[in-house]
Amino acid sequence: MAKRRANGEGSLRKRKDGRWEGRYTAGTDPVTGKAIVKNVLGKTQAEVKEKLKKAIAESESLDVKRTGMYTVGEWMDLWYEVYAKPRIRESTAVYYKMFIDTHIRPKLSDIKLNQLQTMDIQRLYNELRESGRIRKEIKDKQPGLSVSYIRGMHNMLKSCLNSAVEERLILRNPAMGCKLPKAEKKEMKVLTQEQLGSYLAAANERGLLPMFFLELTTGLRKGELVPLLWSDVDTENMTISITKQAYRMKGGMKVQPPKTDNSMRKIALSPETIELLKQEHDKHPGNPYLFPSPVSGGMYHPDSVVKLHQKILKDAGLEHIRFHDLRHTFATLALQNGIDVKTVSSMLGHSSAGFTLATYTHATNKVQEQAAATMGNLLKQAL
Repeated sequence: MAKRRANGEGSLRKRKDGRWEGRYTAGTDPVTGKAIVKNVLGKTQAEVKEKLKKAIAESESLDVKRTGMYTVGEWMDLWYEVYAKPRIRESTAVYYKMFIDTHIRPKLSDIKLNQLQTMDIQRLYNELRESGRIRKEIKDKQPGLSVSYIRGMHNMLKSCLNSAVEERLILRNPAMGCKLPKAEKKEMKVLTQEQLGSYLAAANERGLLPMFFLELTTGLRKGELVPLLWSDVDTENMTISITKQAYRMKGGMKVQPPKTDNSMRKIALSPETIELLKQEHDKHPGNPYLFPSPVSGGMYHPDSVVKLHQKILKDAGLEHIRFHDLRHTFATLALQNGIDVKTVSSMLGHSSAGFTLATYTHATNKVQEQAAATMGNLLKQAL
């Protein structure tokens, strides 16, 4: 005979096979109106009591009427429209749609939301890392998606499933147990002080000295460099205001405020930089852009600036470094030449000086060596 308990508390009985069974009511089927009865099994009565207690607690934390309502695809669409899209930047929304439609939907869409397992998501990540690229011309050379791309997708999916937990549609977030590929650490290359002369001379030969002189004295991101206007330059106070950034969108580029408050900043310029910017503006006084494209007269595309950088390197006979490495060059040389990390951090638009320290450990190590030598000499003289 089963030991009866109050409705919702469950019942216990010993089965013919010798095991104990606990049954409990987990709610009411919204279609039939009948009670949803579930069970747990165990070798001993004490074990089943514990399992029953836990199962009942979990069932009470779910909205049983809605747990089977959505597939993963249906919930992602609903989450994107209701939770995500109204709160994210347009450029981020484009990435979210790419994550969902291109990579997640084909593999997970038809699985019931309350049946989605960590293993399902882990398999998806593994496959994408191995051969997730779509564009054939890139896939032939590098078939797998980058670690940063997969990590970005994981953050989105984790947020999506957290909302499902908060809506009491699932008990726990299955994305939380996934093992992500280790972050790729790209080698940081910089121009040495000896190479700077060749680089700037080559830029001057192409009539591009003001743009790349500004880049090497501020460390701007390429998306911050191309939308700059002459009105952003304060020649009297010798500053430049960074208030916008160009992003790649479907159908072209879009200029928006930077992603973070720290990226909105005013940077001090040297007299040499101001003079070069004045000379640049005198070439096209009626154009609002600081560096207008000679082809369109409008804003440079960031990729075009990257190509100009590559041509300058070739002209100067220097090995290839990324355009972003010019930003690293500015930061490294600034730190190595005694500019304090807090100042460098604010000029770069970093979230904190700690982030700058962690990023440019190689530069700060050299500064520490110089500081140690200085203190050693000081104390030697004192002795």
